[in-house]
Amino acid sequence: MTPFTQHAGVVAPLDRANVDTDQIIPKQFLKSIKRSGFGQNLFDEWRYLDVGQPGQACSTRPLNPEFVLNAPRFQGASVLLARENFGCGSSREHAPWALAEYGFRTILAPSFADIFYNNCCKNGLLPIELDKDVIDVLFAQCAETKGYALAIDLATQTVTRPDGVVHGFEVDAFRKHCLLGGLDDIGLTLEASAAIRAFEARHRTAQPWLFAECPSA
Repeated sequence: MTPFTQHAGVVAPLDRANVDTDQIIPKQFLKSIKRSGFGQNLFDEWRYLDVGQPGQACSTRPLNPEFVLNAPRFQGASVLLARENFGCGSSREHAPWALAEYGFRTILAPSFADIFYNNCCKNGLLPIELDKDVIDVLFAQCAETKGYALAIDLATQTVTRPDGVVHGFEVDAFRKHCLLGGLDDIGLTLEASAAIRAFEARHRTAQPWLFAECPSA
């Protein structure tokens, strides 16, 4: 996965609490297990005025002018500002896939659902928990400033506002290591590839009969 080290980007404010994974990526789009193709259907029921279906071209669908991501000032946003309990509901990994493919690299909220938080970290999407009062300030500043952007540094665990104010955040050391290194579960396993090969060689030498070819019938 793509490593997360530093990122600066325009903020899109999603001023709703308890946003669940079915709102992030509706159930009808879960037929595919590939990690691609979900960005166009992110928040599908809120972004569009019709009912979306898998494989449908979204370029001609009617947009909901009231939804934040359809506003011209938030086009190209890569930082999502959200409210408490973001990502609640079912454990579908398609939710962070859709957010990442849309272009978001990080989400800031007072709290996240545990499974969603973990799925984000496994897919290179950084979830940042900040105090509710801090989130309130960010929402207010974002509403007042066109092109409002934040700078995130994972190594120093900081979020820097345009006015220079810096907010620190906590992150588990193991998750931080994986995000900085771009390591998903497969990548973590491959870090031990030399040890795995050495074990296989010893195993083949100690129990060669397990690796003997079966005689032809």
